[in-house]
Amino acid sequence: MKNKLNFLLIQARKLHDPMIKNELECFKRIINLRSKNIETLDITREIITPKIIKKFDIVLIGGSGDYSIASGGVFMKKTLNLMQFLYEKSKPTFASCWGFQAMAKAMEGEVITDLQLAELGTTKLKLTKEGKKDPIFKHLPDTFFCQMGHEDIVIKKPKNSTILASSEKIKIEAFCFNNKPIYCTQFHPELRVKDLKYRMKTYPNYIKKILGISAQEFLDTKCFEAKESENLLNHFIKTYF
Repeated sequence: MKNKLNFLLIQARKLHDPMIKNELECFKRIINLRSKNIETLDITREIITPKIIKKFDIVLIGGSGDYSIASGGVFMKKTLNLMQFLYEKSKPTFASCWGFQAMAKAMEGEVITDLQLAELGTTKLKLTKEGKKDPIFKHLPDTFFCQMGHEDIVIKKPKNSTILASSEKIKIEAFCFNNKPIYCTQFHPELRVKDLKYRMKTYPNYIKKILGISAQEFLDTKCFEAKESENLLNHFIKTYF
C-alpha cells in the first residue's frame, strides 16, 4: 500500500547542509519507500503552493539544522501559512522536530528557545492519558525512548490539539489535532541511533552547546536504540490509509 502513495517531504535546510540527503534517506528507510514515491521541497528557497500539495497523499515535515521557529526568519510567514493550509484542508501530515514547532506556532501555540530545557540524545518519554488511547500512540508502551535534538521548546499547545506524550522536563513532546489526520512530535521517529550519531558527528558543536560534554562522551553515554518509536510513522500511515 505504501508504495502506491505519494509523499512530500518538506525541508528547511541551507543549500549545502549534508543532512538534506540524509533526512530523505532516513524517512525512506523507516517507511520502506521507493525513491519514486517521495519528493522533497525546501520551504526556505522554493515555492510550495496548494496545487503542489494536492499532488501528494501524505506530507512529511522534518527537522532543521540552522533555522529556529522561535527566532523566525524571512521565510517564516510562508511557513506558517503553509502549516495553516495543511490544517484547514485536513491534509494527512506527520511533522517532527522543526515541523512540530512550526505547526504549533502556526496554530496559536507558543515556541521559545531555552537551552535549560533543550534535549539531545536518546530520551525517555511518557504517554499522557490521551496518548494511551490514541489510535496511533497506543501502540507505544507507557514509557518509551526516542531520538531527540532541539533547543526550541513548545510551551503552549496549539488550538484544538491533544498532548500525547511528555518528558520529565517538557510537557508537550507530541500532539495531534482533534479530528484531523495531523500528528506532530518533538522527537525524530525517522531516526535510528546510528542516524543520530551520524548527525552529531557532523555537528559536534551542538553537543557542546546543549550538554557541555565531549562528542565522544555523548556517543558513549547518550545514544542507544529506541525501537518502539521507530514504528510510529508506519502506524500513522496504516491508520489513515
